[in-house]
Amino acid sequence: MAQLEYSAIREKKIIIHDDEPCEVVESHVARTQQRKPQNQVKLRSLISGKVFPATYHVSDSAMEADVAKREITFLYSNKGEFWFCDPEDKSKRFKLAENLIGNTAKFLKQNGNVTALVWDNDDEETIIKVTLPIKMEFLIKEAPPAVRGDTSKGGMKVITLENGTTLNAPMFIKEGDKVSINTETGEYVERV
Repeated sequence: MAQLEYSAIREKKIIIHDDEPCEVVESHVARTQQRKPQNQVKLRSLISGKVFPATYHVSDSAMEADVAKREITFLYSNKGEFWFCDPEDKSKRFKLAENLIGNTAKFLKQNGNVTALVWDNDDEETIIKVTLPIKMEFLIKEAPPAVRGDTSKGGMKVITLENGTTLNAPMFIKEGDKVSINTETGEYVERV
């Protein structure tokens, strides 16, 4: 665990705030004429999911959370429960809560690997976040046919991916095509 100075507390860093790991969502170092600079940040608790503001002054510092990355395999979801397992040993199954998964649930693929951030808190390991690769490939399950001259919606149509997620894609995408999706923005990138 590294000690971070007030100005090193930036976006996507995971720090310990009030004895729990928090991800820095926004940070802005404000320098006013008469005062010392301060870092105004928004933190998201990785345990409860709440977002709250905090301010770090020049004399303040924060401990970086002791976080490790581990590959896990998504099995299935049922009634708000998301079941995963260890990729090497499929019998080691565990479930994660819906609030922990968040928006990444839209792009989870059955038997697909994802990265779990594991927080080591005094010999007790807790999964605090699940992240996907930035680009993922999906098969198109449903795509309405392209009608010539139908560009009133900017030349886009709503398609359904193999996992049931719907999103906008260009008119030339057909059922059975494979497309690349940006999982951070949830947008179509290219046809594969």
